[in-house]
Amino acid sequence: MNGQNGGPDSVAAKMKVAAVEIEGALDNLLPRSDGPEGRLYEAMRYAVLAPAKRLRPILVLAGADLFNVSRNSALRVAAAVELVHTYSLLHDDLPCMDDDAMRRGQPATHLKFDEATAVLAGDALLPLAFQVLADPDTHADAGVRAELCLDLAQAVGGHGMVGGQAIDLAMQQGSANIGTITRAQQLKTGALIAFSAESGAILAQAAPQLRHALHAFSHDLGLAFQIVDDLLDAEGEEAAMGKGVRKDAAAGKATFVSLLGADRARTQAGILASQAVEHLEPFAANGEFLRSLAQFVVQRNR
Repeated sequence: MNGQNGGPDSVAAKMKVAAVEIEGALDNLLPRSDGPEGRLYEAMRYAVLAPAKRLRPILVLAGADLFNVSRNSALRVAAAVELVHTYSLLHDDLPCMDDDAMRRGQPATHLKFDEATAVLAGDALLPLAFQVLADPDTHADAGVRAELCLDLAQAVGGHGMVGGQAIDLAMQQGSANIGTITRAQQLKTGALIAFSAESGAILAQAAPQLRHALHAFSHDLGLAFQIVDDLLDAEGEEAAMGKGVRKDAAAGKATFVSLLGADRARTQAGILASQAVEHLEPFAANGEFLRSLAQFVVQRNR
């Protein structure tokens, strides 16, 4: 996916090709069964294989391309990231959390099946991700596999995605300032995006300064992504988004948009995307696709 890009249409085309590869890997890794656990596996596949942008796993592939990592290794890590991301969506959509009826353009898993099955499907997707990373097929070096598992665990636990969700839920019950919102989103959204962008450097055992550059890139990208998400919730259409909109305002939840206003939030997202691109300077022309992804994040309409 390296090299020059011809604009938004070219970026979208590259993303679509990468998404097909990722979905093929996911299809192979997700279990099938006609046994008594078959309903659980059906729910897992329903949630994971629903049409989606696959931005996080695409970041894995783009980062891995910087270091000429084998496609098989990169795809396995990309699939693991998507398994974790989908697990988080399954649980976030539950009535006890964000209570969403639609996800990825189809009924949320807890409505298609039932709440208990949705919980169990999420519970099964999370360890499957670590099973994929720990398998020797992902990388010959056990140390690399262990580092991938450690870093992903940190990205999704109490000091990462789950901690961010806890702060996010608390913000729905009272006021929050811009610092609290930024902290929540750095954990809830940014931590997994950071792992996605950095995982190629882990696979390649790259120099620390190169991994740091990717971390800085993903830090700014993650915040830009969340600001755009807030804008889309405030201004987007449910048919295009594939999920409910206007939920933040209805819940009285503080967001980047409610605190900054739409125009200022949009400007801030653009500034963050530009900053993210600057961090890719060490990669020269090889970072062009990642630069294009940063622009995609702030220009997307769903």
